[in-house]
Amino acid sequence: MSHIGVLGAGQLGRMLALAGYPLGHRFRFFDPASDSPSSLLADHLAFDYADTSALEKFAHGLDVVTYEFENVPVETVRYLEKFAPVYPPAIALEKAQDRFVEKSFFRELGIPTPKFTINGLSHGLTDENGLNKQTLSRIHGEKRTLDEVEFPAVLKTRRMGYDGKGQAVVHSEAELISGLSHGNTDKNGQADGLILEEFVSFDRELSIIAVRNKSGDVKFYPLIENHHRDGILRLSLVTGNISSDLQKQAEGYATKVLSALNYIGVLTIEFFEKDGRLLANEMAPRVHNSGHWTIEGSATSQFENQVRAATDAPLGSTNPLGVCAMVNLIGNLPDATSILKIEGAHLHLYDKEPRAKRKLGHITFVEKDMETLQKKIDLVKEAYELF
Repeated sequence: MSHIGVLGAGQLGRMLALAGYPLGHRFRFFDPASDSPSSLLADHLAFDYADTSALEKFAHGLDVVTYEFENVPVETVRYLEKFAPVYPPAIALEKAQDRFVEKSFFRELGIPTPKFTINGLSHGLTDENGLNKQTLSRIHGEKRTLDEVEFPAVLKTRRMGYDGKGQAVVHSEAELISGLSHGNTDKNGQADGLILEEFVSFDRELSIIAVRNKSGDVKFYPLIENHHRDGILRLSLVTGNISSDLQKQAEGYATKVLSALNYIGVLTIEFFEKDGRLLANEMAPRVHNSGHWTIEGSATSQFENQVRAATDAPLGSTNPLGVCAMVNLIGNLPDATSILKIEGAHLHLYDKEPRAKRKLGHITFVEKDMETLQKKIDLVKEAYELF
């Protein structure tokens, strides 16, 4: 039995604990929000991530620490490493928390990405007619080759954006200039908190979930097809309608990341599929929303495998048990009875107050064939506005 500390106490931490308790583990959470979804499941210390005395109290007696939220300050993780091992490693947070660093890291490993640039964004505008085109030769002490991104493009904050937040499609330099002048700057008024990325007219959005333990064993879940609205994941599907070549591509790219970071835990990489080729969009060094189907739909859930990896236990099978779907419940909840009447529906609620664009729960299905699965998804649509 291990005592496991979790940074963040949202629904992902809640599902980690629910997966770890049957294995005999105990949990403790650290999250500034006192009313987080995990609060009912274990001790919860509600303090600021910079409070070192609270962190020491949190770490006392823990065998290992993990996290369910990739925007935990890296300094917090570094401090906790004095008291207990932290998995995934802090360097994974460093790479994932800044979109420019993240995409540069992918490129360094030979993983293709959409084009991206920070040219003209770090030094502001030259004049009303255009952008400063000066190439930044050194970023974080390393030489970078930056792309010329054409319009339309996607202007994003380099940090903290998720679920469609902190990004906007721009179709011209005029729109870009407008975006730069509406508060998308750092504390000094510079626009160096931004990145401009190629707008990819993709065929599908896919994600790969990998897991690696301390012994170096690696397992992969099948590629997941994801459908978004307003930048928020609405539906994830595991259908078997993925070519072996795409699966091999994704596993190869994930293996490069796992090896480069000496990674321990669950890692998710989101891709755009375009003409049979995968372009890495971003990674999450944690369990992931697109993997919620694994709770009922895989031999071992992503949450249990995260616990296994962190405690250096043998990894469980990642084989799917059928064709699977996960429906996110966003902003408001359907009548629970109407969902539970659907045969095979697994309802998960997070004990969160309804709010626009907030993830409040999810529903999963595991079926033998796509025809049956689609019928179940359609029944959910009747009870709850999915799209």
